[in-house]
Amino acid sequence: MANKFGGEEKKWVGKALPRKEEDRLLRGRGRFADDIKLRDMAYLRFVRSPYAHARIISIDTSAAEALAGVVCTLTGKEIVPQTQPFIEIGPDSKVRDYPFAVSKVRYQGEPVAAVVAESASIADDAAELVRVEYEALEPVMDAEQALQDNSILHEEAGTNKIWHGVFEYGDVEKDFQDAAFVVRIDRLHFHRFSSTPLENNVVIGEWNLKDDRIYYSCNNSFPSFAIQFLSAHLNVHIDRIRVQTSDIGGSFGIKITNYPQMAVVALASKKAGGRPVKWVETRSEHMTSSAHGNERTFRDTRVALDKNGLITAITSRHIDDCGAYPRYEPLGCVIWSQVFPGVYRFKNARIDFTQTVTNKCPVGPNRGYSRMQHLWFLERVIDICAHELGIPADEMRMRNYIRPEEFPYTTPNGCVYDSGNYPGMLELAKQLIGWDAWKKKQAEAQKQGRLIGIGIGTTLDSGTNNFGQSQIVNPGAPFSGNSQGANCKLDIYGEVVVAVGSCPQGQGHETTAAQVVADVLNISPDLITVRTGFDTERNVHTGFSGTYASQFAVSGLSAVHGAAQKLKTEMKRLAAFVLESEEDDVEFGVGAQGPELRAKRTGKSINYWGLANIVNVNSAVLPVEMYDITLNCRYIWRAPFKVPDKQRKYGNLTLTYASQLHIAVIEVDRETFIPTILDYVAVDDCGTVINPPIVEGQVYGATAHGIGAALLENCAYDAVGNMLTSTFSDYTPITALNMPKIKYGHIQTPSPHSYSGAKGMGEGGAAPIHTISAALQDALFSNGIIIEDSFNNADSLFRALVGKEICQAERLVKLERRAS
Repeated sequence: MANKFGGEEKKWVGKALPRKEEDRLLRGRGRFADDIKLRDMAYLRFVRSPYAHARIISIDTSAAEALAGVVCTLTGKEIVPQTQPFIEIGPDSKVRDYPFAVSKVRYQGEPVAAVVAESASIADDAAELVRVEYEALEPVMDAEQALQDNSILHEEAGTNKIWHGVFEYGDVEKDFQDAAFVVRIDRLHFHRFSSTPLENNVVIGEWNLKDDRIYYSCNNSFPSFAIQFLSAHLNVHIDRIRVQTSDIGGSFGIKITNYPQMAVVALASKKAGGRPVKWVETRSEHMTSSAHGNERTFRDTRVALDKNGLITAITSRHIDDCGAYPRYEPLGCVIWSQVFPGVYRFKNARIDFTQTVTNKCPVGPNRGYSRMQHLWFLERVIDICAHELGIPADEMRMRNYIRPEEFPYTTPNGCVYDSGNYPGMLELAKQLIGWDAWKKKQAEAQKQGRLIGIGIGTTLDSGTNNFGQSQIVNPGAPFSGNSQGANCKLDIYGEVVVAVGSCPQGQGHETTAAQVVADVLNISPDLITVRTGFDTERNVHTGFSGTYASQFAVSGLSAVHGAAQKLKTEMKRLAAFVLESEEDDVEFGVGAQGPELRAKRTGKSINYWGLANIVNVNSAVLPVEMYDITLNCRYIWRAPFKVPDKQRKYGNLTLTYASQLHIAVIEVDRETFIPTILDYVAVDDCGTVINPPIVEGQVYGATAHGIGAALLENCAYDAVGNMLTSTFSDYTPITALNMPKIKYGHIQTPSPHSYSGAKGMGEGGAAPIHTISAALQDALFSNGIIIEDSFNNADSLFRALVGKEICQAERLVKLERRAS
């Protein structure tokens, strides 16, 4: 495996290497937040509201405080004088958000108090003794209902509306006047679901009263974001907050928003005299109060098409439900527009977008955040139009896809799609699934009365955000661009050590970073150590550092590559001095003493330890002009973004666009209405592949999440705000037992925007949700059924089919044929 001198340099990027992390994790040697035990540590348990909307009359903690082993309690009214409300990203927001409910609760599961005790079991018992008196209020359980403002969640705001804006491009009405066909769709709905990582949220906080510093060990996946919120909230300078993460058991975006719990744990530690305090979230807590994905309703959609079925214009009204508090919102009100036209060529559109609060769990980034809702909407539009016009699903897409020769492609709102080949992906997917054979089987099955559908879902995974998009929702927001930091060094014994400003949760960052550095230094990845986890005091990081938005392959590895290049330059310069050679004569490789640098002309060499020794403990031999050599190289990568035009809502909002195309064959049982996947294929394009097995694993993971969301997983509430799916018995997340066999294929269209040609990937764009909706549509369209919801289990399909038989007066979709 060594890269020896004299031969062709071995390239590690693109190789199917085993993950470096696996040896540690599969042997049970991972270090997760709940594994950490500290001396004199206390344990915290929240007291949560059983109501979705209620005024707090009183809170009595005396019985809990009297229980042996209880250290202290905390309530909302107690922390308000010590803190500031959390930062709001939205413009002129009057929402006052604290980690506890203060005067009233706004969703079931909202914390109203906390108990700190000597053990977790005592904290559990004491929490049961806290008495809270409530006055129930009218709950708001639907975003459209919220807009009526009959029951206001945040009185200080005076309205339930969080944000409103119109995204309009091109001459929309002219295209409708000239259209050969107009399709009208009354209502579509994208449901709530969550990411359900294996590991719930865990926070250990210690407010050290001696140095007035706060120390966290946790599994937050965007700590540089969290400390900005915590610093302002806790009135503590940001450099006095240290956040450390180790191994993280999945996040998928959800763990970005656990900063309110981080605040409570720090305040509890302060009240407990500076003792470390641990909070470990239960699964039911996670389901009711951690974060859900955005729920969205699409109203009054119109689609203009020419005589060939080419979409020329779309108008629609979108209402987003962000739950009880905005928190990471209203970023979702603009992030969807990174994929404004999806994979299609229409240039004219008007989207009227509104976001509201409701008495549900607050939302947070969830794999495919905000974009998957819009992409599902577009895939429903293309599919419904195809059926209405009698155009085959594959042909409809081929007519409307952005063509390979059109890349880089500028969307109506100014985003630049870097590369892609959607027709090529469709052809590969059809080949892998056996499209023609399945079409014949489907025809035969239909003669037997069976309901079999074949669906296509084409979607995008936009990666590396331009945070300037925040200025579209809030012109005063102080964010723009994107950046990531990394450090690459030779330690004192010549070991190559890499630290990155990311928080991996299973994506293989240690492996891919080692591959990149190995190519730069012409050594094996086995000779490179990539530090596990993240530390705000140890890792090079920026205000955007973390793991989110499908960006590590671009931002993280570009930072690693830059740091490695700087180290290589310093090593070559130092070696040339020691070997009495020209820098151009020095080559990197592996010799008899391990990794070395050698002068090609003389054959003299020096190993990595020798170089590190000179800089660290033998520096008297260095001339003054080499005092700047440290062999400890920091690099900050910055994305080449500009601030978008805030008025026009126009500009490049993200850097790379991976794509996924899925095809599913599904049968709906006529007696039980249970949908069964008969065949499934997933094709991916993430540009240049760094590590094929890691990419394939991400595709399988995203596919599993999407299939689960489409058929099994739904954050359901009743009319008064009780969450009906707060346990895995009711929520039924997908498992290996539910997963069909996935046929996998990939193509590569390298991105011009990353040094390697790689694109961020891993979120998957919720492709299975689009694909399964399309397959069900194909199976049921002849029965007059329009798939209007993203969640479709046996119960909802039963209601659709039976409901159609009961009431046939109104159709959700209307087709207008215009005179030519």
